[in-house]
Amino acid sequence: MTISELYQLHHKLVFNLALQYTQNIEDAEEITQDVFVTIHYSIDQFNRTAELRTWIYRITINKSLDFLKAKKRKKRFGFVVSLFEIQSTSLAHSFNHPGIELEQKEAIKNIFEAINKLNGQQKTVIILSKIEKKSQKEIADIMSLSVKAVDSLISRAKNNLAKKLNNIEGI
Repeated sequence: MTISELYQLHHKLVFNLALQYTQNIEDAEEITQDVFVTIHYSIDQFNRTAELRTWIYRITINKSLDFLKAKKRKKRFGFVVSLFEIQSTSLAHSFNHPGIELEQKEAIKNIFEAINKLNGQQKTVIILSKIEKKSQKEIADIMSLSVKAVDSLISRAKNNLAKKLNNIEGI
């Protein structure tokens, strides 16, 4: 399979997963490019015992986490730029009132702010389970963990997320 065919089959998956980490279209596009450059140069190292899709998920997760670490380092030396630009939401609104929309955007911002404060593994497991709707078995394969470890990680991540959301909301 050529890199072009791989791109056509998997670019939406890669972009959407990167977007879950960054909440920024340009950053997700940059990560997507980086993922496919990595795939191009390391396809011969692909372990055929794993599924190609699982391997691509791993690369995307690692590139997304690395991108966020690098961006965080840059922020220390520059001015603060918001990571939480919410350009659009996938929520359907039957009642479009500016106050309601503002509240929903604020709630989504708070959720992503809390998710971004989780450690790498907890953030990954929340994104894969709750946003990407992956099963625990799929998550275990992607993260190279046992299903039991994933279950435990999800539980800890949910607890930490609830605490962080309570802190954000001042409850």
